[in-house]
Amino acid sequence: MEHSRLHPLYTCLAAFMALHCFNVQSQAAEPLARVNVQQLAKRLRVGDIVFIRVDILPFRKIAHDTGSWTNHVGIVTDISGAEPIIAESTFPVSRFTPFSKFVKRSQAGRVAVSRLNTPLTQTQQGALKLAALKRLGIFYDTGFNLHSHRQFCSRYVREVIAESTGMQIGDTENFTALFAKNPNADLVFWRIWYFGRIPWKRETVTPASLQRSKDIHVIF
Repeated sequence: MEHSRLHPLYTCLAAFMALHCFNVQSQAAEPLARVNVQQLAKRLRVGDIVFIRVDILPFRKIAHDTGSWTNHVGIVTDISGAEPIIAESTFPVSRFTPFSKFVKRSQAGRVAVSRLNTPLTQTQQGALKLAALKRLGIFYDTGFNLHSHRQFCSRYVREVIAESTGMQIGDTENFTALFAKNPNADLVFWRIWYFGRIPWKRETVTPASLQRSKDIHVIF
């Protein structure tokens, strides 16, 4: 099994940067956005996939270099409380996040929600919650390695859905194939990110790939 080769100090610095910027985004949210989020929250179901755009450099590069506006994704696991709960893989570890706080981290409050084409049964909803729960507390993988012992957002959502429904959404691809589809990708940035050597054969899955899956449809 291939593991990410990132220096621990680099991972810590990346985590600090992300947490700082996430907090800045939360404080900048407009009251109107909160009202809209409350309206949208009423429409959500367990298993809905929520896409946002995190406004920090590495994630902006992910969006640009995958030909998409989105660069982060989570999944609804509970709608029984005051607001829906999103399970996500983020810095520093995977966790549950209230829907309103999840959306506040998005640039300009932008959000999209997709739903599986086949409605979840009660049994599948329960299995989805368990699949998300057992993946909590796993450190974030800044190497975006589909086969590492860590996690990242699109891998997390994909695996939770696969374990609970047997359905594989999104495409797995190595970096060679990914960048071949996106000739304007900033390879200089990614060489720096990977300390001079892009792991071309490493497999990954992106938020853009999940969003384009034929097994889901947009509801917002």
